[in-house]
Amino acid sequence: MHRRPLLGGALLTAATIAVSALPVTASATAGPAYRDPRKPVERRVEDLLARMTLAEKVGQMTQAERNAVDGDPARITTLALGSLLSGGGSTPAANTPAAWADMVDGYQRRALETRLGIPLIYGVDSVHGHGNLVGATVFPHNIALGATRDPELARRAAHITAIETRATGPQWVFAPCVCVARDDRWGRTYESFGETPELVSSMETQIDGFQGHRGSQLDRPDRVLATVKHYAGDGSTAYGSSAGSYKLDQGVTVTSRERFRRIDLAPYVTAVQRHRVGSIMPSYSSVDWTEDGLGNPVKMSANHELLTEVLKQKTGFDGFLISDWDAINQLPGDYPTQVRTAVNAGMDMFMVPYSAEKFEQALLTEVNEGRVARSRIDDAVRRILRAKFELGLFEHPFTDRRYQSAIGSPEHRAVAREAVAKSQVLLKNEHGALPLRRTDAIYVAGVNADNPGNQAGGWTVTWQGASGDTIPATTILEGIREYAPSAVYSADASAPVGGAEVGVVVVGETPYAEGMGDVGNNGHTLELSAADRATVDKVCAAVPTCVVLDVAGRPQIVTDRLPSMDAFVMSWLPGSEGGGVADALFGARRYSGKLPVSWPRSEAQEPLNIGDPSYDPLFRYGFGLTTGR
Repeated sequence: MHRRPLLGGALLTAATIAVSALPVTASATAGPAYRDPRKPVERRVEDLLARMTLAEKVGQMTQAERNAVDGDPARITTLALGSLLSGGGSTPAANTPAAWADMVDGYQRRALETRLGIPLIYGVDSVHGHGNLVGATVFPHNIALGATRDPELARRAAHITAIETRATGPQWVFAPCVCVARDDRWGRTYESFGETPELVSSMETQIDGFQGHRGSQLDRPDRVLATVKHYAGDGSTAYGSSAGSYKLDQGVTVTSRERFRRIDLAPYVTAVQRHRVGSIMPSYSSVDWTEDGLGNPVKMSANHELLTEVLKQKTGFDGFLISDWDAINQLPGDYPTQVRTAVNAGMDMFMVPYSAEKFEQALLTEVNEGRVARSRIDDAVRRILRAKFELGLFEHPFTDRRYQSAIGSPEHRAVAREAVAKSQVLLKNEHGALPLRRTDAIYVAGVNADNPGNQAGGWTVTWQGASGDTIPATTILEGIREYAPSAVYSADASAPVGGAEVGVVVVGETPYAEGMGDVGNNGHTLELSAADRATVDKVCAAVPTCVVLDVAGRPQIVTDRLPSMDAFVMSWLPGSEGGGVADALFGARRYSGKLPVSWPRSEAQEPLNIGDPSYDPLFRYGFGLTTGR
């Protein structure tokens, strides 16, 4: 999703919430069928749908950013909004679990004041933990989880994320990304589990971690509704096909229907048919079929064939589609045409962060003028209501805070640390360089050795993420010092190496997200920075054993420096638990990670994927050395 940094807003306090409308309970079932939790979900959905006006239905299809209503929460009631979201960096003024829950509950109170008392569903980008919340457990990004080849670990990580998210109010996460990243120059590469649909599909156990088995546990306080994104083909866009300064993100996938089915669509079929994912987010990107000639791409938000015919009818998706951030604004035509096109294509809920009223008025007009069928509106609302009933929001609309004490707990961080250790990919290890010994005299260099923000990457506290002390974390340096307390650190290698036996150089990227991180945009490249190259050169020339760790969201070009390294490890973006990097470094956990993407010799080799006719990577997809037992 596209998220612009936003300022926090005022809070509605717990005292205010206490006087809000009471939730529906089993003791209050003398009224309409939709209020009776003993009745089947489908019966409740149909009963409620039959009681709704057109305006109320359109309201359910509308999602606004919280900052759009925070100054006047009554708009939630007057617009009959079905959903709110927090974009990247959109938090309460006090970014604490209690403040989050108070904020979400305050908005919920306004929704329950509507005529039918339909609760809100609140969404956040918990893509590697509850990233907007300072103090949450921050897991490695998906590309690192793909390197673990451990679906059960991915499920556990998602379950912890669900616990920490729902305990603060939101019941819906815009995760996981099941894109198949086919060009590592893409700024979202780290959001993908890897370059093959088989690997991506295998890691969709995250959906079960979020929702429970096939969504059957959604009403529990440790579960959230999952969203697979970005349907479909966003990982296969052609370089240079994007608008503005973006190069790949939001671009055009030029493909045959057969290739699209085999590579780009396959993970969504798994998500729907094996895991019963509750919502799907269509991509900003377009598809241009090769069968009918090039030059006529169709935006996914306007693609009736893929949204309705393939996904809903053929694949059997019975959840709802949520548009990306203002995605309809990228469609051709004036605003009413954009709205009409997307609704008729099959979009169910619309993320219109700051234009909710405009959207509702436009859609009402389109329906009343006969350009959008009422049956299409009923289909969309039916899907949305089904999710709300399955989440138990009509019985328990307010935040169940019982798990707030578990947020960022040692137990949760231990799972994240395990994920970090298992994600480490050992790409070179000569002369028995690794694992290190606790007794080694160690010299550590490189900015990324001691930088929580760089470890975590994008989608951490803010949309783009930031360098520095942005989150409570154990840095890689701190992890190393757990094993070797006397390790010397010099960020730029300016301090004398002295009698060090081993040099550990931690290079890598600084945070970015989406198209902002596309290679060729904002100076981004796959090459190591000049400072990193200089640090590697200086340290590796001065110590007997030189170990280089790469902290990044995608492969970087190390071809010319590799000969000077005794050991080279891809450490990905480990998140808050840098100690997991040290666990493998010192042999407390064996190196077992495997590359989820092919590693290029040069940037010019991209796109580079297993199965290419002239496949000649520096390191093959699936490569990774092992240590220990």
